[in-house]
Amino acid sequence: MTGLKQLMMTGLIAVYSLAAAADIVPPDLLAKNTTNEVLRIVKQDKDIKGGNNKKILDLVEEKILPNFDFRQMTQLAVGKNWNKATLAQQDELVNEFRTMLVRTYSASLSSVSDYKIDFKPFRLAPGETDVMVNTEVSKPGAPPIPINYRMEKKDDGWKVYDVLVDNVSMVTVYRNSFNSEVRKGGIDGLLATLSRRNQPSGAKK
Repeated sequence: MTGLKQLMMTGLIAVYSLAAAADIVPPDLLAKNTTNEVLRIVKQDKDIKGGNNKKILDLVEEKILPNFDFRQMTQLAVGKNWNKATLAQQDELVNEFRTMLVRTYSASLSSVSDYKIDFKPFRLAPGETDVMVNTEVSKPGAPPIPINYRMEKKDDGWKVYDVLVDNVSMVTVYRNSFNSEVRKGGIDGLLATLSRRNQPSGAKK
């Protein structure tokens, strides 16, 4: 599972915003233009390569997270149970889901310099607002794995709302887990589980 998380993290660096620009950058070009910069940061920063948690979190917050629609991702992951939650619970679910993904990807960021990302041919049709950006991620001695990104065009640019690793949807995997938690303890039970998972190592709740 650790290797899978590392591969997901490697691909995710391809979709953060390079800079605030007047024009919206096409999703594939955004990914290609920004991947090398993040890889360069990781390779050159000894603290990040050494696992400096604060620097890793800062990099994730600044470069990666702005390109994700966490509310849409959370709604898809919670699925049919989303409408059972109050507005306050929905906001809490988004915050906990975001925190969980930050912790997951931050744990693998220091190792992404070992990976290579190959972007597959991409064509954006006129007026298209929902696309899939396909990549193949590999490292020496291991077979390549397809990692693809479902992205939707928003007012402030293209946002990722799902990641497919080897054709397995991330939000679908979480949906199965979340449905199980809701069946056992309702929305409050799911929130309690997410909060518990998001506690720092060694923390007691």
